[in-house]
Amino acid sequence: MSYFRELPDISAVSLLPGRQRSDERVLVKNIYKRAKLRTDIDYAITAFDIKMIKEGERPDTIAAELYNDSELDWVILTCNNITSVRDQWPLSNNDLHSYMLDKYGSEAALLEPHHYETREIRDQYNRTVLEAGLEVDQNFVFSYTPIGGVTQDISAAGPVSNYEYERTVNDAKRVIRILKEEYVGGLVSDMRSMMKYESSSQFLDRTTKETYNPKDFGI
Repeated sequence: MSYFRELPDISAVSLLPGRQRSDERVLVKNIYKRAKLRTDIDYAITAFDIKMIKEGERPDTIAAELYNDSELDWVILTCNNITSVRDQWPLSNNDLHSYMLDKYGSEAALLEPHHYETREIRDQYNRTVLEAGLEVDQNFVFSYTPIGGVTQDISAAGPVSNYEYERTVNDAKRVIRILKEEYVGGLVSDMRSMMKYESSSQFLDRTTKETYNPKDFGI
C-alpha cells in the first residue's frame, strides 16, 4: 500500500505557467496529513519488537523483509515518529565518515574532544558512587569521603572525541520499534480513516477539499 496514494487531495489554484485562467485549479497531495498510531497501540509494549538496524538497511527493505511489502515503509517510520529519513535514520559507515569530515574539517579534528564525561567510581564495597557518562567540564573533580576515611578529590572527567560522539549519536538511531505483523492491518485501516476529510467550508468530498482563491482576497 503506497503511502502517497492514500494521501487526500487539495484542489489548489494553479500557479503553473501557461494556465488558461487565473482561477484554474490543479489537484495536489496534502502532504501535511500524517498517519498516527492509536494511543492504545502506541503504549502497548507487547505490540512491538525491538530491532537493530543493520548497515545498509532502509525502511523499504525492512518492510519488505518483515511485511512482504516494501510500500509499508511508512509503517516503520510512523511507529518511530520519523518525519525526516535524512536526519533521523542512521547513516551508513561511509556516509557517516563523510558527514564527520564535512562537519569537523579533517581526520585530525575527529580525534579532538567534543565534550567530557565522568568515569565510574566505586567505593570499597564495590558500590557506584559516581556513574559514568555524565557530561561535565574538563576540570571536573569529584569529592568523595569513604566510610571512616578521608575526603578525596578525584579527577573524574574523561574526553569524548568528536568521532566517538557522532558514532554514538548515529548508533542510537539504529534501535527502532517494529510493529508486529498482526497489528499492521489495523494501522492501515486507521490511516485510511485519518486521511478522509470532515465536512467544512472547503469540503468537496471525503478525499478532496479546495483552497481559497487568493484573488478573492485581493492578493
